[in-house]
Amino acid sequence: MPEARMIETGAVRLRAMVEGDGPLIVLVHGFPESWYSWRHQLAPLAVGGYTAAAIDVRGYGGSDKPEAIEAYDMAAMVDDIIGVADALQPGRPVVLVGHDWGAPMVWYSALTRPDRVAAVAALSVPFTGVPARPLTEIFRHAFTDRDRFFYQEWFQRCGPPEEEAEADVRGYLRRLYFAISGEAPPGSWPDKPAGATLLDGLVDPGRFPAWLNDDDLDYLVAQFKAGGFRGPLNRYRNHERDFSWAQAWRGHRIEQPALFIGGTRDPASFGFGAYGDPLTVMRPHVPEVLGHMLDGCGHWTQQERPEEVNRLLLAWLARLPTRPRQE
Repeated sequence: MPEARMIETGAVRLRAMVEGDGPLIVLVHGFPESWYSWRHQLAPLAVGGYTAAAIDVRGYGGSDKPEAIEAYDMAAMVDDIIGVADALQPGRPVVLVGHDWGAPMVWYSALTRPDRVAAVAALSVPFTGVPARPLTEIFRHAFTDRDRFFYQEWFQRCGPPEEEAEADVRGYLRRLYFAISGEAPPGSWPDKPAGATLLDGLVDPGRFPAWLNDDDLDYLVAQFKAGGFRGPLNRYRNHERDFSWAQAWRGHRIEQPALFIGGTRDPASFGFGAYGDPLTVMRPHVPEVLGHMLDGCGHWTQQERPEEVNRLLLAWLARLPTRPRQE
């Protein structure tokens, strides 16, 4: 079993579940998840000769949960990840792996702190370069102005999105997880008017796919009932701050070895229709990237396809200079 550690990052205390002994790999989750979304990766990475540390991002689980919206901007998230690296492997660059929101967090950590990041892997969300416009401007043009719902527009409102999620945490997680999973039938992520809420049109599948069993769901529900959704949703309310902060690295590339794993049924891998092949979009900005698209996989990559993700991740890690020393 992994060991739970509380890590002082400088600004907040983060919970990390740590297993193994060797070069450090920090695993960063997305929304609405926790360290637990990496439960299938910790032991294989430890057996492979690494120290695997799956964190609860600030606002989640056992980590600190500041109230202020600006406490969740990308600069703070990068500082947290580098703080974990400094605490667990001081003086040596680390490998970062992220999924969903964790993907931009590790991409930007690699971009802005190349001295601390030896290599970077991301699941679901590719890196398409430092943006020329804030994401709010982009999705409002593509969705809101055309009276089409986009979940990140809904999340800009403070209060109603939290109330929707917290009214029935189990139902919220089940319906959201299923809607963008590989098993969901076409139309499960519905096209709806801009005034809708996230759950409008999302269905509970009754019998959930085997990759998330009742015990898994019990754990996640308990975490969100205890901690709420304000912190997790605040991450979405920082697009303008993130844009302004990132402009200092405009034109810079992520030069470290990189890995991308996406799913052919994951809308996030294709920018919700903004582009086609994510690897083609990435290569100008991440020239050393290797990529794999998992056929039929939805958004919850490392939970839906743990064996494939572990195989690809370990094979990529074995090629890095940071690989464990062989006895």
